[in-house]
Amino acid sequence: MNSISFSNLALHPEILNNLETLGYQEMTPVQARSLPLILKNHDIIVKAKTGSGKTAAFGLGILSKVDLQHFKPQALVICPTRELADQVGKEIRRLGRLIPNLRVLTLCGGKPLRMQAESLRHGPHILVATPGRLQDHIEKRTLDLKHIRTLVLDEADRMVDMGFFDTIVDIIKVLPSKRQTLLFSATYPTTIAELCQFIQTNPIEVTLDTQDNSADILQFAYQVSEKEKNEVLFALFKHYSMQSTIIFCNTKKQCDEVAMYLCDNGLYALPIHSDLEQREREEILLQFANNSCPVLVATDVAARGIDIKDLPFVINYDLPSSPEIYVHRIGRTGRIGKSGIAISLFGDAQNFKLETIEKYIQSVVTRETKESLNTTKNVAMVPLMRTLCINGGKKNKMRPTDILGALTGEGGLTANQVGKIDIFDFHSYVAINHIVSSQALHKLQQGKIKGRTFKVRYLDNFDSE
Repeated sequence: MNSISFSNLALHPEILNNLETLGYQEMTPVQARSLPLILKNHDIIVKAKTGSGKTAAFGLGILSKVDLQHFKPQALVICPTRELADQVGKEIRRLGRLIPNLRVLTLCGGKPLRMQAESLRHGPHILVATPGRLQDHIEKRTLDLKHIRTLVLDEADRMVDMGFFDTIVDIIKVLPSKRQTLLFSATYPTTIAELCQFIQTNPIEVTLDTQDNSADILQFAYQVSEKEKNEVLFALFKHYSMQSTIIFCNTKKQCDEVAMYLCDNGLYALPIHSDLEQREREEILLQFANNSCPVLVATDVAARGIDIKDLPFVINYDLPSSPEIYVHRIGRTGRIGKSGIAISLFGDAQNFKLETIEKYIQSVVTRETKESLNTTKNVAMVPLMRTLCINGGKKNKMRPTDILGALTGEGGLTANQVGKIDIFDFHSYVAINHIVSSQALHKLQQGKIKGRTFKVRYLDNFDSE
């Protein structure tokens, strides 16, 4: 497909100007095929793999139709997990940041219902929500959905897998029947087909290489016994000089054990799964995204909210239960314009699983032996960055420029020693080059931000220098 510019579409000047400043020039295939249909108000079913640019596709479609003078929810995006909902909400805000008075609200569990109800009274234009929390607000009658003109089901297959089919059906029953419905799914099981028949009108299908990951991802498999797994896993980090890696495990217990093994051997790794509190999960994802944690050990459900644009490595500590999940996992790397490496560990009894995966992806996974691994290399044990947590956020009128100014002014740091800054309601997080992190901590603890003193601490458990 020939490349198509966003300027060819009937988007508002504010949106086009913002896309230019964000570096969005040409549309990805999923955007080029779905966005024109969205702008023409068609219902669509999009089958596309993770990392295809679908959030921008439906996000730009929604933003182009918002009536800013009407302070009622006009678009609803439903996501399977809190992490994904948060990610989608941030991306829509980023795409619409030049649109004056635009209001986007994320509704997820883990945060007080009362505070969300108060925010709803201020009239957001766009809602991004998880099914459970959305249902809570409907039952409490704190949410008015009768003005919804666009409904988006993001990662619909995962929502069905998680048992949300009936919840989604109940939610849709309270929505206006006259609306546009956009469904995005990496796979298309029978349950999704049934859902589409119930919720859409003459949908147009858009399918984009849901099984094709081989072009940008090198895939290797190492056959090992159960007792050799951890040793071979650590050898992989040495051989490939890995940084920024996701390890997928099939169970929560396994996540904890693998992360502990890596930490015991000097490599900083954090587990993420549903047993952790919401804030813990947010902070772990934040550290991984800002290069303060090189290794994330995750279950499939917990990883659904992870969107790292340049992730070089994915490891399957165990082969997943289905080829579809394998495609989801390795799709975290090798994203648009980037190359990646996906490595799987498997036992003798799992040969059949690997063969099933190869048939599904229509590609060969290269078998390697553990003896081929070069373990004489050094692996970087300390993360490039370290995250500081500041006990103040949006409610304190905190801005990224305030934190950057405090660090580069009297703090004495250079701008390139300061990494990603994330600001939430009551806390802010800033990534600092590990070498000067103690200096940054001391300066913020002893100094002031916006003329005020805030408590500041390390987010990780490293011993302070």
